[in-house]
Amino acid sequence: MRALIIDDERLAREELRALLAAHPEIEVVGEAANGPQAQARITELRPELLFLDIQMPEQTGFELLGALEPPLPQVIFVTAYDRFALQAFESNALDYLVKPVEPERLARALARLALAEKPPLSAEGPLAAEARVFVRDGDRCWFVPVRDLVLLEADGSATRVYFGREKPLLARALTVLEARLPTDRFFRINRSQIVNLQCIESIEPWFSRSLRAKLTGGLEVEFSRRQALAFRETQGL
Repeated sequence: MRALIIDDERLAREELRALLAAHPEIEVVGEAANGPQAQARITELRPELLFLDIQMPEQTGFELLGALEPPLPQVIFVTAYDRFALQAFESNALDYLVKPVEPERLARALARLALAEKPPLSAEGPLAAEARVFVRDGDRCWFVPVRDLVLLEADGSATRVYFGREKPLLARALTVLEARLPTDRFFRINRSQIVNLQCIESIEPWFSRSLRAKLTGGLEVEFSRRQALAFRETQGL
């Protein structure tokens, strides 16, 4: 697995690289000392795994993730502070290592990595259902598998994303997100909403030849008449 080490401390990068030498399954393809440099290296090198510091000048590790386009690499946070652990795991990071990193602790993190799904790396075309998108709303952040997105709803120039019990606001337009969603799984039901077809629990006729659907989690949505017709045609109803 191709890995990138992101840390503003040179000695910390060298120490982690030395520890990773004992794990031939990990290929360190590069390093970065800050967020902007990391963004350029990620675009250039397409790593599958980030070893990411949190407290860095110019841009924190969380801010860096928020600036990346999906799909995202796997992330193992490496930091001198344990107070960020909860926020890191809320972002669905694979693991959280506290400096100085112990070899045994690193080995356990890499064992978890071996069991984790590898997200697709291509940034072109629709995302696969197994890909994870990074969602940030204020101080909270999540890595969410595309297949777990239930509903996407336009909210001005932003989009409210529904998954589990959460509904954070993502600072991207609905049309931008729609272009990356797999068309065999997501369907625009009206001008402002896109639903995950796998999350429709029931559907019934509604006014003016429209449709009303109940989604996972109890959400209810209404198709526009035009999109209800298109849905019937695509689903053979």
